[in-house]
Amino acid sequence: MPDAETPDRETVVQLLATGGTIASRAGATGRSASVLAAELLASVPDLDPGIQARTADCGTKGSYAFTTADLLALARRVRDALTDDVAGVVITHGTDVMEESIFLLGLVHDDPRPVVITGAQRPFDDAAPDGPSNLRDALVAAASPHARGLGPVLVFDGFGFPARGVRKVETLSTHAFAAPGRGPVLRLADGRIWPLATPVRPAPLPLDLDLDELPRVDVISAYPGADGTLLRASLEAGAAGVVIAALGAGNAGPELVAAAAEATSRSVPVLVCSRVGSGPVLALYAGGGAALQEAGALFGQDLSPWQGRLLLGAACAVSPQDPLAVVSGWLET
Repeated sequence: MPDAETPDRETVVQLLATGGTIASRAGATGRSASVLAAELLASVPDLDPGIQARTADCGTKGSYAFTTADLLALARRVRDALTDDVAGVVITHGTDVMEESIFLLGLVHDDPRPVVITGAQRPFDDAAPDGPSNLRDALVAAASPHARGLGPVLVFDGFGFPARGVRKVETLSTHAFAAPGRGPVLRLADGRIWPLATPVRPAPLPLDLDLDELPRVDVISAYPGADGTLLRASLEAGAAGVVIAALGAGNAGPELVAAAAEATSRSVPVLVCSRVGSGPVLALYAGGGAALQEAGALFGQDLSPWQGRLLLGAACAVSPQDPLAVVSGWLET
């Protein structure tokens, strides 16, 4: 492992706060986000004095209330924040959809400077909050040359994870994220940073970030007895694409397979991901994955259904006539 490095001196980092548990306090009706960026920054312990953090507030709410329009708006804020004097950007964010926000950022980020997203599992007013140390680590990463060229990185509990493949794996534990089958790309401790790996990154998609919303893509889960009702309802609702959260290595029952075939016959793309937490999908089983492939579905490697949904939605926006070509090209890079 290379030696750790502390950040370069007098490095400007832009901090964008969006709310989430890291910004939440307890109230009569439950926790709610109310802490603004400047107060979050003031809570950080022993931050290297050479890191000059600017603050901006992009909202204060739980990420469970985010829409894909909010994710696009955040990507625009990141784009606009990367002015010539800024070394990197840090985003504080709720953990519920953090893996989706960072993935969308990863699809469009075309700058070598770091974009780092972090949050907390314990609220701001907890007796032992994890947010301040996570935020310090994120600021260190954003200021470090070790994070350049990695694409957006999710920093949490001493590790930095790549955008592709990162998942929330614990509901309440402070070790909330992992990248199953891939692992972390950074290690952080006591204000220092160590590089671990360099992820392979596809070229950014030419997505228009000024879109109000991505085309509708729904996730349909496979389970014992799942039929085609929900998938057909999605088509009737105007979905531009469908992701099947498949069983095992990419399987679904015959009725759901039949509905997927109806979708592809109507030129609605179908992407197959797995509801399992780790591993790729393959067309292995007759009547299951092999039948989905025969029906015209594309297999999404090891993407989660939630990240697959964003990839397919972005592809539908970039190339409405042939989104699966965009998805396939991105996956095969």
